[in-house]
Amino acid sequence: MSARIILVGPPGVGKGTQAALLESRLGAKGLSSGVIFRTEIEAETDLGQLAKSYIDRGELVPNGVTIQMMLKRLRTEEVRRRGFVLDGFPRTVRQAEALTDELKVEEIHLDGVVSLEVADDVVVGRLAGRIGCTKCGEIYHSVNKRPKREGFCDVCNSVLVVREDDKPETIRQRLTVFRDTTRPVIDYYESLGCLLKVPADGDSEGVYRMIVEGLGID
Repeated sequence: MSARIILVGPPGVGKGTQAALLESRLGAKGLSSGVIFRTEIEAETDLGQLAKSYIDRGELVPNGVTIQMMLKRLRTEEVRRRGFVLDGFPRTVRQAEALTDELKVEEIHLDGVVSLEVADDVVVGRLAGRIGCTKCGEIYHSVNKRPKREGFCDVCNSVLVVREDDKPETIRQRLTVFRDTTRPVIDYYESLGCLLKVPADGDSEGVYRMIVEGLGID
């Protein structure tokens, strides 16, 4: 069956893991804003070049550019057929409102918005050991999910690195930013009556079961 789900939550909560499980088991296309940004930039599309111009100046990519990148994917035949799992979008209320409007225009029903909830200390512990692929965006962990070949991605064989914003001294600041900018998105979807809160401090399989059972899509 196709599913249309939005995953929200702080960095390190497990959105990427759950998006991968939902894609592999339900067939819904996983759409990560970070991967889409990199793809557009590497392909040197107009949107990618515009986004890169902001990134190169150390500025946040404006809402309008981010929205257009994501809507471009949502309008594809594959996504319309398979459904989607959004990871990393929307990050602001403006983006959420734009997405709501687009789904209405395209007559696409949203199965639900899942807020993955976890304590700050758990996030710090998870992110402190996280390692990411420089090309495809696959995520590993120095303890919980080690790559088969040390320092290289299992998927595309590119180099793995520890991102600057995954270092312990910056993680708590990222959590503060999340609460200031993205937490209102959770409140927005709760006001629409489509929010499911799921505790995400357990194992990934348990979290997955709570998502599909809570949304009634199993």
